[in-house]
Amino acid sequence: MASSDKHGAIATFVDEIDPVIFLFGAGLTVTFIAIFAFDPQFAADLMWDANETMLGYINWLVLAIMFILVVFLLFLIVGPWGKIKLGDEPPEFSYLSYFAMLYSMGSAAGVVFWGPTEALLHYSEVPALYSAPAESAEAMVLGVQYSIFHWSLTPLACFTVMGIATGYFAYNYEDVPLRVSALLTPLIGADNLDGNLAKSIDVVAVFATIGGVATSLGFMGSQFVSGIQYQWGIELGSLGIILVVTGMTLLFTVSLVLGLHRGIRRLSNFNVSLLVFLIVVTFILGPTVFLMVLGTQAIGGFLSDFITMSLYTDAENGSAWANQWTVFYWAWALSWSPFAGLFIARISRGRTLREIAFTGIIATSMASVSWFIVIGGTAVWGQHTGVMDILGPVDAQGEEVAGFILFEAFPFGTVLMLLFLVLVTSFFVTSADSATLAVSMMTTGGEENPSKINRLLWGLLLGATASVLMIIGGVEALQAAGVITGGPFALVCLIAVAGLLKEFRSKHGRLLLQEETQLIGDTNERSTRSPAVEADDD
Repeated sequence: MASSDKHGAIATFVDEIDPVIFLFGAGLTVTFIAIFAFDPQFAADLMWDANETMLGYINWLVLAIMFILVVFLLFLIVGPWGKIKLGDEPPEFSYLSYFAMLYSMGSAAGVVFWGPTEALLHYSEVPALYSAPAESAEAMVLGVQYSIFHWSLTPLACFTVMGIATGYFAYNYEDVPLRVSALLTPLIGADNLDGNLAKSIDVVAVFATIGGVATSLGFMGSQFVSGIQYQWGIELGSLGIILVVTGMTLLFTVSLVLGLHRGIRRLSNFNVSLLVFLIVVTFILGPTVFLMVLGTQAIGGFLSDFITMSLYTDAENGSAWANQWTVFYWAWALSWSPFAGLFIARISRGRTLREIAFTGIIATSMASVSWFIVIGGTAVWGQHTGVMDILGPVDAQGEEVAGFILFEAFPFGTVLMLLFLVLVTSFFVTSADSATLAVSMMTTGGEENPSKINRLLWGLLLGATASVLMIIGGVEALQAAGVITGGPFALVCLIAVAGLLKEFRSKHGRLLLQEETQLIGDTNERSTRSPAVEADDD
């Protein structure tokens, strides 16, 4: 009986996969690992050279496209197209679970990692857009303001646009697979989604997802290892790193096997609950009144300077600061957009575009903004007042230790540090789980619930990628590879917006120009004159 079940599971796996996408996606990933293993320095130099080339030539384009995505989603929230639904079925999840899953699968792991650190880095070296003295009172506000900017509306916009485009055509058209390439439907037609162009986008999406998530697993693993070393003085060698990454891999693999409802949904609810708990505790134990004053001013600066920050290229300094911070963040987010968008599409059936856009960039931003104001604000306050020294250890040991130093300064510091470590791990497990599910869907014919074998294979490959890269020191180079892959996906996101505009204009009416308006060329004079004028001429 067990043998029969096993044979049935293998047959299901073989039947569901798209061999081209599966083999090329896995092949690219394995080849990339092999290059690093064979000659790490050559691979790293190659990645960084390509990274510098991309940043040097299309940084302005990445900034412009990401700003357009935010404008498009804001219009969906307030405009008439917001009432359009994905499919005609009721939503699969409650709104709170939907929000928790959407937030957990995206940039939340990065939000937790950078929360205690980024505002401090901007405090010690003020962003090039502003002229405030470093480590001044004004720099405290600017540090939190730029942290909010980097982790709220804009990076979330590319996830949400990809999710809306993929989900709309998959659920509102017949025979359109739930894959990233579904967004090409209005441009090449549903009948051509099995062609080379569509499959090439899905292959690159698989590679980008594995690279982006493996990089984040490297960050989370390093933070876990640094926390253990900082708190208990235990130095973990290569074997320890492998054990940490293996443990994380096992966690999200178990969640994968449990499925979307019992695994990702429950873990996402736990993540958001623990995040809120740490925010509330820090707000109460920290400089409460100062945080309210700081947060109000930082949000005001973020709103008033949003357009300027969004399009700031740092041209006067050769784009050095912008490339190091904003462009890098946007490109990294874009490398996550294939899997994040596909996962958003998977959980958004039955919801309106207005609800998806609002949840995707507004509701999730509120959670991140609260975290950076409270956690980041407490960190810069502690550093500025001398209550705690975080920058010293950060300079010596890396950004990973900032959160542990921050929470250690509070009553019950050890407990809070452990909870922070749990939050880092659980958020990443959810992101990796969501990514693996999305890759499994991409490598099939668009199955919403891929087989367990498919999900297990991609989960193991993801864990193996992160382990190898952490051991050979290739996380930074893979991070550069994520940037390189993210660049082209800026154009994919722009294509997604163009396809949606074409679709909505043809089926739901024009918004700006009437049907008779001709954009280019001379119009026929007689056809544009009213009958009354023609009668007068006669």
